Amino acid sequence: MNQADIPARVLKREGIGARVPRKEDARHMVGKGNFVGDFVLPGLQEVAFLRSPLAHATITGVEIPEELAGKVFLREMMMDAADIGSPSSLPTYQYSALPPLASGKVRHVGEAVAMAVAPTRAVAEDLLEEVQVSYDELPVYHGAESSLAAKGDFLHPEWKDNVFLTLRANRDFDELAAKAEVKVSRTVELSRQCIVPLEGKSVLAYWDFQADQLVVVSATQVPHLLRVGIAQHLSMNEEAVRVVSPDVGGAFGYKGQLYPEDLCIAWLAKTYRTPFRYLEDRREHLIVGANTRQHHYQLTAYADRTGKLLALDAVITIDGGAYSYYPFFVGLEPGQAIGNLPGPYTFRGYRCETLCVATNKPGFMAYRGVARTGVCFAIELLMDAVAREVGREPWEVRMDNLVPAAAMPYVNVANKHFDSGDFPASLRRAVEMIGLAAVRERQARGEPDGRRIGFGTATYTEQSAHGTTVFANWGLPVVPGFDQAVVRMTADGGLEVRVGVHSHGQGMETSFAQIANDVLGIPVARIRVVHGDTALTPFSSGTYASRATVMSGGAISTACKELLPRIQSIAGYLMGVEPQTVALVEGFAVAGEKSIPLSEVGGAWYLTPQDLPENVHLGGLEVSRAYKPRVDTGTFTYATHAVVVAVDTQTGEVEILDYVVVEDCGTMVNPMIVEGQTIGGIAQGIGTAMYEESPYDDQGQPLASTLADYILPGATEVPRIRIEHFETPSPHTEFGAKGVGEGGAIAPPAVIFNAVNDALRGTGASEVLMTPLTPRRLLKALESAKPQQERVK
Repeated sequence: MNQADIPARVLKREGIGARVPRKEDARHMVGKGNFVGDFVLPGLQEVAFLRSPLAHATITGVEIPEELAGKVFLREMMMDAADIGSPSSLPTYQYSALPPLASGKVRHVGEAVAMAVAPTRAVAEDLLEEVQVSYDELPVYHGAESSLAAKGDFLHPEWKDNVFLTLRANRDFDELAAKAEVKVSRTVELSRQCIVPLEGKSVLAYWDFQADQLVVVSATQVPHLLRVGIAQHLSMNEEAVRVVSPDVGGAFGYKGQLYPEDLCIAWLAKTYRTPFRYLEDRREHLIVGANTRQHHYQLTAYADRTGKLLALDAVITIDGGAYSYYPFFVGLEPGQAIGNLPGPYTFRGYRCETLCVATNKPGFMAYRGVARTGVCFAIELLMDAVAREVGREPWEVRMDNLVPAAAMPYVNVANKHFDSGDFPASLRRAVEMIGLAAVRERQARGEPDGRRIGFGTATYTEQSAHGTTVFANWGLPVVPGFDQAVVRMTADGGLEVRVGVHSHGQGMETSFAQIANDVLGIPVARIRVVHGDTALTPFSSGTYASRATVMSGGAISTACKELLPRIQSIAGYLMGVEPQTVALVEGFAVAGEKSIPLSEVGGAWYLTPQDLPENVHLGGLEVSRAYKPRVDTGTFTYATHAVVVAVDTQTGEVEILDYVVVEDCGTMVNPMIVEGQTIGGIAQGIGTAMYEESPYDDQGQPLASTLADYILPGATEVPRIRIEHFETPSPHTEFGAKGVGEGGAIAPPAVIFNAVNDALRGTGASEVLMTPLTPRRLLKALESAKPQQERVK
């Protein structure tokens, strides 16, 4: 048989670059996914937590009825479990110990004080109704301002103030700022919000007597790191702990930490050798999971008369909540903020101070786009303000300031290494797609219904696949190194791929199979990706920072390339040809007019070794390889978003009329999945921009604890999104890929606010500079115009 004889249905493009339908959708679309809540085990006990009603208080007493002994647990009953620690080597960092259950005092509403176990969650909650806790209230620091003003009664008594961490940068600021002809200042704020994955925190644990292991089944995105953390905090050997992560209903950073609930459930199973489970309900998430995005920026841009930036001065204050979580401690957010605020621009003077302040709120979490949604919002609103000051189109001012393609690779003022790309081309194309000239004509004509039209744009970089050096510089307690992959051809010509990262909706089972297919020619349908089980997979620090395709995908590619000549050698021997003449084509080994199915190659190794050549590679048909990019500074995806909005000045309603994206994530493994990631991120970004907020009163009480108060965008709030791709392969990665998982969520607040502020030009309204852009905030901005209008009259 030759290649022409292979059935046409087999000869289809499935490798890197192909729009292969997602394999995992076959089970999810018919409700056959396997989540933590689906597990059924004999004797399973459900766990509920008694949570503090106060934001800051000393626990003076807890009364538990005698009949609840063995059913209700406090911190002092868990003395063989350590408080969760997240140390850092950064010099200004102040360490906070996070107890699995509150010990001595509570530091935010919703902090767990006790837990109860029962056959059902409802019964466990009833048991907690019988527990009485007495508190003495302490001063409440409901925001960064009140916390910074504290002179005593700090959240953590051993601290010298209420600041987790202070970071500073200064590069040629004074010299370049002194040359500026234009100075523009703004104060910009992102409100606190929740992450709201479809599936909340979920963890089940039991003792496997046959393996003599604690098995933790968790909806985590970092199974190997969770194993390390549980073993450390329960003083267990790692080989005695196994973490299994089944299907995960979204994570977005929320499931990248060791939580008190994880430790409590693991401790129960270790101690009582009975299965226990905790499933976070939606109200718990909205109270205890209100832990991300809250940034405050004081910004000043220094520019020449055309708007060309010379220097940037900034003070960034981040409300870090009460605790730092293991392993991605609270310092990750200020570190990313100070490093990424300059964005894709070429100015060379930079002064920035970033404060991460402890407050009586839940501890800060990494959320899709870690800090970059905030810094993009800040710098892009400032760029529009500069353009208004110098009287030019905002997109033209950006063109003058973006790093040009000819300058790549480029090291910016914050020492970010942009590896490749054409930032100005993405902006230019987005403006073309949106049809800006027609938008300006429409603005000039006015709308028949009286609404005002506005245009906005934003260009950003997404640092992804951060390397060992970057994480080590941030002082993290766990620093990622090499990612590993194992590939094994089966006796019948299929392929097993084992990786330590885990999917929570990214389509890894498809993309990773495509990467292997690209090298080995085995049909995607015959490639099984195994992940999410520490007993079956090689170590990886996990799925976060848009790293999986670059790191684990790179490991898969290099492992397959090492396996390839072994397959060629056996196939060449069986066909009587030179191994280097053998090509692998959709499940066949082909050499000229000769062809055999790969099942004959696999069968020879596993089933009929008498057919093997004497010099066969003794590594067999299984390869394990570790990988990290050739340059360790991370890759940089970039994109420009552009939007047209209509603003109703009577009601404060904003409608998104058109939304375009021009993105470049390097080589796309599956463009359809890239687009799905982008659209999903934009939907979340629209939530940040217009709807989602977790407000608190001055006693630290959350004011949005139900979905009646915490508003999420739905299908009617997300417009049709038009996407165009550039592909500039990274020179540092295995097949040119860059990360793309977080990018969609970064730009929407900036681009929508810029469009709304553009629509308000000429009304006298103040700029809107704080998320979310609710009708109330928009109408307040319009109200500010009335006194001016009255004075003119």
